[in-house]
Amino acid sequence: MCQLLGMNCNVPTDICFSFTGFQARGGTTDVHRDGWGIAFFEGKGARVFLDPQPSCDSPVAELVRRYPIRSLNAIAHIRKATQGPTGLENTHPFMRELWGRYWIFAHNGNLLDYAPELGGSFVPVGQTDSELAFCHLLQTLRKRFPQGMPEKTVLNAALDEFAARTRPFGMFNFLLSNGDCLFAHRSTELFYLIRQAPFPVAHLKDEDVTVDFNEVTTPDDRVALIATQPLTDNEQWVEFPIDRVLMF
Repeated sequence: MCQLLGMNCNVPTDICFSFTGFQARGGTTDVHRDGWGIAFFEGKGARVFLDPQPSCDSPVAELVRRYPIRSLNAIAHIRKATQGPTGLENTHPFMRELWGRYWIFAHNGNLLDYAPELGGSFVPVGQTDSELAFCHLLQTLRKRFPQGMPEKTVLNAALDEFAARTRPFGMFNFLLSNGDCLFAHRSTELFYLIRQAPFPVAHLKDEDVTVDFNEVTTPDDRVALIATQPLTDNEQWVEFPIDRVLMF
């Protein structure tokens, strides 16, 4: 299966340290060799990097790893294909427009016999169950809230309901963001970590890399990280509640 990485911050922050460990899981320390991608929100815009190559061998991944793009919300994905061949059109995360905002979505799982009826406003480009679910999700939200985006807690409840209707088809771990906040759902495995003062000296599980965040942050900084599996081996990661959508 695939792996997910998300970041939500109160001030623009780069994801270079976490991405260093995450990149290694795309073919070096794990088996996710069927492509990777990452999206950064910058205001209302989104900067998206996709590559069907394994992240461990990708020059684009090396660029992201070394280039400190600062964002309030970021979503990354490394793929182990279950539905749809390896290719750029099947590489997460996916991006669509709804209510005048870009939405970014990445999925870890496998939805079987999943064939929702789409009305044409959102149509998959590739062949994955993941992009199909994203299109169905946005179509459902547009029909439910035709006047525009609802208040965030109302939106969170609607996502909870959609996830509950989708779970019977299979694993449905996902990350979703419109740049204002980040939503995360666990059906099988997902962890989160809140970094805030006093900051730790963190060490990656997949690379021998350590960062003292006291040297690169201010006391007011707060960063939430979401990952399929913990990225560091000396911090206290928290398991998500099962079958719940959490909002960061």
